[in-house]
Amino acid sequence: MNPPSAAGEDKGAAGSSSCCRGAEGGGDTRSAAAAAAALEEPGVGSQKDESLEDKLRNLTFRKQVSYRKAISRSGLQHLAPVHSLNIAVSNGPVKEPRTALEWTLRQWKENAVNGEHLWLETNVSGDLCYLGEDSCQVKFAKSALRRKCAACKIVVHNACMEQLEKINFHCKPTFREGGSRSPRENFVRHHWVHRRRQEGKCKQCGKGFQQKFSFHSKEIVAISCSWCKQAFHNKVTCFMLHHIEEPCSLGAHAAVIVPPTWIIKVKKPQNSLKTSTRRKKRTSFKRKASKRGNEENKGRPFVIKPISSPLMKPLLVFVNPKSGGNQGTKVLQMFMWYLNPRQVFDLSQEGPRDALELYRKVPNLRILACGGDGTVGWILSILDELQLNPQPPVAVLPLGTGNDLARTLSWGGGYTDEPVSKILCHVEDGTIVQLDRWNLQVERNPDLPQDELEDGARKLPLSVFNNYFSLGFDAHVTLEFHESREANPEKFNSRFRNKMFYAGAAFSDFLQRSSRDLSKHVKVVCDGTDLTPKIQELKFQCIVFLNIPRYCAGTMPWGNPSDHRDFEPQRHDDGYIEVIGFTMASLAALQVGGHGERLHQCREVTLLTYKSIPMQVDGEPCRLAPSLIRISLRNQANMVQKSKRRTSMPLLNDIHKVHSADLRRVSAPPDSFTM
Repeated sequence: MNPPSAAGEDKGAAGSSSCCRGAEGGGDTRSAAAAAAALEEPGVGSQKDESLEDKLRNLTFRKQVSYRKAISRSGLQHLAPVHSLNIAVSNGPVKEPRTALEWTLRQWKENAVNGEHLWLETNVSGDLCYLGEDSCQVKFAKSALRRKCAACKIVVHNACMEQLEKINFHCKPTFREGGSRSPRENFVRHHWVHRRRQEGKCKQCGKGFQQKFSFHSKEIVAISCSWCKQAFHNKVTCFMLHHIEEPCSLGAHAAVIVPPTWIIKVKKPQNSLKTSTRRKKRTSFKRKASKRGNEENKGRPFVIKPISSPLMKPLLVFVNPKSGGNQGTKVLQMFMWYLNPRQVFDLSQEGPRDALELYRKVPNLRILACGGDGTVGWILSILDELQLNPQPPVAVLPLGTGNDLARTLSWGGGYTDEPVSKILCHVEDGTIVQLDRWNLQVERNPDLPQDELEDGARKLPLSVFNNYFSLGFDAHVTLEFHESREANPEKFNSRFRNKMFYAGAAFSDFLQRSSRDLSKHVKVVCDGTDLTPKIQELKFQCIVFLNIPRYCAGTMPWGNPSDHRDFEPQRHDDGYIEVIGFTMASLAALQVGGHGERLHQCREVTLLTYKSIPMQVDGEPCRLAPSLIRISLRNQANMVQKSKRRTSMPLLNDIHKVHSADLRRVSAPPDSFTM
């Protein structure tokens, strides 16, 4: 077989059949040597095969690892052509691929498999089968079912899944085995993937990938890493051999990515004589430290061994797919592409507790809550229970309807398809601020005899609020929305429809005037000051206890009290809660920049109700029976406020240097994480 000449460079270094046959070991290995030598000296194509092999032995890359082993480790072994694929689609049952949902359910269990794809159904016409024309079993069936991996974005026909396993092409690894002792395993390696379509420019030559009329091109135009997102032309002049084995920098978002080397699948205990002898030789200090670690991780198949660095801000992403119609599912898939899938969690499958416990010792940890304000409150309540110290700050990607907390922290009123890369930059650069959180203690109204108590809930939906607690007109509208959504969830699958229902329910309640007598059935005392006479005088139909400036999908009911000497501008971290009263007129004026009647700024509130009244806590409504409610400051939570602009953009070279230095500081051997 002749080595590739300079004129044949466009066929690609890693994608050429000659190179791949050498990697597989089933063809002439001298072709691999020719390709490697061509990278060093383009004019070497006319030399003899023996001299090419000699040059390959002198390469630094050859000293580190053989080319065949490099191909196997990097995942590029799938580039080899397979000549025994004349199998009809109808022959035999097709193995059902494991879906992303199944992967999510078992990702932290003992049977988790490293390098497993996260398959999602796809019907995009431009997505070609990853196996290519020579290997694809359904190349003539354009409507055949296909799956797309959320982590590496390859597309494969369902009927081609077995063939994908045969060529041994795995997804990017998300953890490492606890029994590994190789120091190289402390580094993240590139996960190279062929691309028939690639945006951006080549890392080596700086030229674009796409050519005119190449939308339906079946040629492999690029080789890209699914970790760092670097891409190269599929040419020997662009994609060099040293790229296969070099450590991966994890790209521009390396500071927030949890490297797979941090996540260790613990090795099952082996009751062998050798293991017992080794344990006896350990010092008493090491035995005690190991015992403490085993007690903490008892029963867990995985442990997290982070590497502390001031430049690292590892991120946990919690996504509520039920928020914002179908936006939650889309966001979940995009974060799995940009990050390690093991730092992205689907809240519809499990709550945030297990993930927070697993990552509780990771320094500089940050959290991104993708959902509505209720999703944020859920995560904050779990953080309270776990008592993490320090408590990780929480950023918000608004997917709900109101999103008042997200607006307060400058994250906006809703997700508008902003690139996930920008969102990760904002989370990394965001400012940490404090958010007051308030307790709600509910008791039966002691002023009413037992036989006079009306029907209604005996407790509120939540015992802590972050945004606001209100009673009256707005809570009645929210209760109608909640009951209608529970009865017909399919009718409330978009933010626009939800807002339209709110508007209709508010107008209907306005005509019925169901909250006109609210002032006659409540008593409000703030820091010892009785506000009941003023409430009855102004005949408020809605009373709001406000912690943040935003309310009712972005309005500002407290306004700007600079012209009033008795009140201060509102803050969400000052330990005070604002009490505001509304009539129907002032509620309507909110939508055009108006504000309510400012009643008080206080630290404690005592509220007595004498009939069943609609109430809401951070958007969760109920009709509460006559009760005594006490409001008091609970604590302050760390939140991430979005910065107006990104201060700096990390350089890939700098990230690589930082990671290399940090990874060398791993001291404990991997096999110490055993149970």
